[in-house]
Formats: sequence, C-alpha cells, structure tokens
Amino acid sequence: MRLYAQTPARRTSQLIGDVAVLGWCVVWILVARAVHGLVEQLAGPGRTLEGAGRDLSSSMREASGVVGDVPVAGDALQAPFDLAGDVGTRIQNAGLAQQDAVSTLAVWLAIVLAAIPITWALWRWVPARLTWMREATAAQAMIDDVELFAVRALAHRPLRELATLGPAPAAAWKAGDPTATAALARLELASLGLRLPGGLQLPADPRLP
Repeated sequence: MRLYAQTPARRTSQLIGDVAVLGWCVVWILVARAVHGLVEQLAGPGRTLEGAGRDLSSSMREASGVVGDVPVAGDALQAPFDLAGDVGTRIQNAGLAQQDAVSTLAVWLAIVLAAIPITWALWRWVPARLTWMREATAAQAMIDDVELFAVRALAHRPLRELATLGPAPAAAWKAGDPTATAALARLELASLGLRLPGGLQLPADPRLP
C-alpha cells in the first residue's frame, strides 16, 4: 500500500494534511480534557455534602450508642439520635448522587465536545486519502503499462492539461508516437503524484506537477 506520492508537491501536501488532521484531533482532545476537569470541579459541593452527612451520621450513631446504655430511659433517648443518624446518611447519599451526576456530565460533555470536530475532520480527510492510496497502489502495480495510462489521460485529463503536450496529443498517440504516449502517461501519473519508470521518464516539464 502506497502512503505518499512520489512527486514533492503532492507528497508535501499530503504530509501537511495528515499533520494538520492529527494536530486538530490532539487539540480537541486537550480541549475536551480541560472541559472535563472544569466540570468535575462542580462535584466539590457534593463531596462537601457527602463528608458532612458521613460525619453527622457517625456522630449520631456514636451518641446513640452512649445514651443507649442509660438505664430505663436508654431506648427512648436513642430514638432522636438514630433519626439524626438516618438524616446524615441521606445527606451523604445525596452528596454521592450529585458527584455521580457531575462525573457523568463531565464524561459525556468531553466525549461530545471532542467527537464532533474530530469526526468532521476525519470525514473530510480520510476518505480522500484512502481513495488516493487505493488508486496509487493500483497504478503502481501497473506502472509499466504506459499505453494504459496514456489512454486514461486522454479520457480523464482536462483539455487545458492535454494542451500542454502539443496541438494534437491524441493523434500523435494514435499514430504510435512513443514520445507522445509516454508524455500522456506521465500526465496521468502526475495527477496521482507518481512518476514513470526511469527508462521511460521524460525530461521534467515545469508546467506539470
């Protein structure tokens, strides 16, 4: 599988594009992490509430145990402390629930914030890169078939590009002119950022990529 073009201009463009997409993804991952950290700070009150509830519950349970040892009235005295301990437990659970809600919000917000721009960039860039890789790999496997690429150039290349090869490139190819055939093949391969094999390479034309 060919990853990059042979011609410097096309290869540089591909490298810049790959680096730009990678950088874009990294930036949004860092932004998502920062947002996650900021949202997680909202869990602070929940942690405070959890701690207060836990301390209240623990204190009331201990007090309940102490007054429970009082003769005769111990059971009656325990009831308010047990009730206060239950209130502390509910407060602790409310703090935990708030922390869980904030944590869930932080995770999903970070995922969505990173996923949307990253998906957009990959959707714009990856299909084109994969298409080029498949085409370039297939072309490389048939690189010696100069006639094939000459025909493709006549069928696919814009007239303004064909005009750079002379007034009648199709007629020259049909007449069996090897120079015209190689020039057409070179034009088609240049559109993929590839070059003809060394034995068929023509002098560089500054008007072509």
